[in-house]
Amino acid sequence: MTIDALPLLFAKGAFLGLIITVPPGPIATLCINRSLRGGFGSGTAIGIGAAIGDAFYALVALAGIAIVADAIDAYAMVIAAVGGVLLIALGIRDLVTPPADAAEIGGRDLARTIASTFVLAISNPGALLSFGGLFAGLGLVEGGTATETVAIVIGVFCGAMAWWMGLSGAVTLARDRISSDLTLLVRRISGWLIIGFGAVVLGYAAAMLWG
Repeated sequence: MTIDALPLLFAKGAFLGLIITVPPGPIATLCINRSLRGGFGSGTAIGIGAAIGDAFYALVALAGIAIVADAIDAYAMVIAAVGGVLLIALGIRDLVTPPADAAEIGGRDLARTIASTFVLAISNPGALLSFGGLFAGLGLVEGGTATETVAIVIGVFCGAMAWWMGLSGAVTLARDRISSDLTLLVRRISGWLIIGFGAVVLGYAAAMLWG
């Protein structure tokens, strides 16, 4: 494949990153919650962690890194359990954080947010299978050159980030236009939803353990 085809591969990767990110889930709920709490930067930090996770799974699926895929499969229960506990902890934190402290988010908190969201993003081993199927549907299969793989993976990251930045920006704009009471209510609802997602993930881990 010539270098002229790289923009097309990037575009396919971006499209894939977008469509795999748009469906609502726990990370989207976290993004909304953090955008309400800390604004665009805080919500975008959630998106960066999630997009890095998507790019990681895209790399594994494209490059056919068997040892990584086998490790993910072998420790699927542990990975899911960690993700479930983390979701519940984040949900509880959102419920108990006073509104007055919400805007005080420093660089260390943003870095911690990115790291924890990355863990959440890779706590769903089924995402690897989803990437594999979607890659096949778009004609993006294993065996490409390193340059082609990099173009696709960067595209996945950029496509995912486009969605997360748009979502965070929209929520931040809405936050500035609604009452503080309604903002707090939405935060509380999303906090409980996050805890609920965590409980479901823990249930999935338990089913794998006892199944």
